[in-house]
Amino acid sequence: MKTIKENVETEITEKKSKFIANIFYVQTIGEAEEYLNIIKKKHYDAKHHCFAYSIMTSEGIINRSSDDGEPSGTAGAPILNIINKNELINVLVVVTRYFGGILLGTGGLVKAYSESTLKALDIADYIEEQRGYEYNIELNYTEFEKFKFYCNKNNINIVETQYNEKIMCKIELNNDEKEKIFGNLNELNFKIENFKLVKEKNIRKNVDK
Repeated sequence: MKTIKENVETEITEKKSKFIANIFYVQTIGEAEEYLNIIKKKHYDAKHHCFAYSIMTSEGIINRSSDDGEPSGTAGAPILNIINKNELINVLVVVTRYFGGILLGTGGLVKAYSESTLKALDIADYIEEQRGYEYNIELNYTEFEKFKFYCNKNNINIVETQYNEKIMCKIELNNDEKEKIFGNLNELNFKIENFKLVKEKNIRKNVDK
């Protein structure tokens, strides 16, 4: 599945009501709540802050939406439906509405909240998101260039490198990449001195927009 590369904000106007859509990359429900509070403080004078999110956890994907005072099913559910149809994960979409004095009706609200979400998604850049692992790798200096070449060739992200008595690399792997390295240590053209699992986590891979 995919997620956004960077946060996005767009705006549309429908019959004098202003709809501001913000899309945030989030990994936890706590992060989603923090961003929602930021938007509420920023637009404290707005009438509605409708939202939806889809977050991947070790127990599965968690979806939630809110109409925030709009008629039931006219805001949060359409936003979440668009998130799911686009197979997006780890995103929070908040659409803030400044009421313009003209009632839109239920159909008009669904249209406005949907269009504001779609406009933001249209300008977003995407990357692949999947469950994976973070590992610490210990190498001799003589093996480092071969290790870097292997990681670049196989699209493995080296998150951090420390140059001590030996080189310590922090890398991100999906399950296939993990098996390919640690299941075939004797077949690699470089030697890993030690490796240790740090944690399971969501990892990101580049994909086309």
